[in-house]
Amino acid sequence: MHVAILTGGGDCPGLNAVIRSVTLALSQAGAGKVSGVRQGFLGLLEDRVVPLDPAAVRGLINVGGTLLGSHNKADPFAYFGAGGADCSARALACLERHQIDVLVAVGGDGTMTIAEKFARLGVPVVGVPKTIDNDLMHNERSFGFDSAVAVVADALGRLETTARSHGRVMVLETMGRHAGWIALEGGVAGGADAIVLPEWPCHVDALAALCEQRRAEQGYAIVCVAEGAQVDGLDPDGPGNIGQRLMQALGQRLGPEADPRFTLLGHLQRGGSPTAFDRALATRFGVQAAELVLQRRFNHMVALQQARCVAVPLGDVAGCSRLVPQDDELLLAARRQGLLVGVAQG
Repeated sequence: MHVAILTGGGDCPGLNAVIRSVTLALSQAGAGKVSGVRQGFLGLLEDRVVPLDPAAVRGLINVGGTLLGSHNKADPFAYFGAGGADCSARALACLERHQIDVLVAVGGDGTMTIAEKFARLGVPVVGVPKTIDNDLMHNERSFGFDSAVAVVADALGRLETTARSHGRVMVLETMGRHAGWIALEGGVAGGADAIVLPEWPCHVDALAALCEQRRAEQGYAIVCVAEGAQVDGLDPDGPGNIGQRLMQALGQRLGPEADPRFTLLGHLQRGGSPTAFDRALATRFGVQAAELVLQRRFNHMVALQQARCVAVPLGDVAGCSRLVPQDDELLLAARRQGLLVGVAQG
């Protein structure tokens, strides 16, 4: 067999660990040839296929980013380089030219959606979940998420020291356009006083009241807000993103003594070395993906369910998002400590 690996979508810690474990496991099994596709699906459109072997991947488990590079806009079925046209035939021709038998696609919801389309065209595909947002359906935890949460928790701890010193309200904005997993887990782990998620809208007056209460109790307040959070009462045409606009609105309501400040972590959440948990999880996912290849169990994605690796059909994952549910245990714990704003009580 000739197996090709690509990493689609955004980069995140743990991608190199997956590339390493897939390559080593297939090589150990004598499964045949392993290659890498550079820059995700763009590499299939521009014929960027390179050989992989154990020597090329050893020493990568603790290295952030991806050896193969990635791309989050090169959808072969709606390629920006051709005015949005369907260029999937070019990708199929690349696979045929290199006699690639199986495609291992590592990525998030966009990558899995594209992979599922290739599967419907007859390409044997195995998916590996990668998203710092932790929002892939039927998968309890993605590698990269733990590393992102660690960055958020560390940042909140650092902000707390200056908030305490100056008696300020500090607003930290995390990634998470549709799902609030990073803000929730990072906010709890980092000791935030208020957490605002995309799943449930809140009003800025309620958040201001909570901040005022925390300032009365401890002299400062820390707010952790996901980038996609819905906050009523903000100027919809105001400048900046949600964190900046929230800072301005809180300043208007709390007065000059609160002196709110805003921090946007942005791509810092994607960078750096993976945590030990993400290295281990990525290794497990990579080996399981290799097992699916060896078993010829194609058109499935590796997933973590009840602490075990399983396989779920790509069709059940593509086009879906896993949001924070109302009964999530950590969400309930945060709510019972009075940390959440915008979540129904009761």
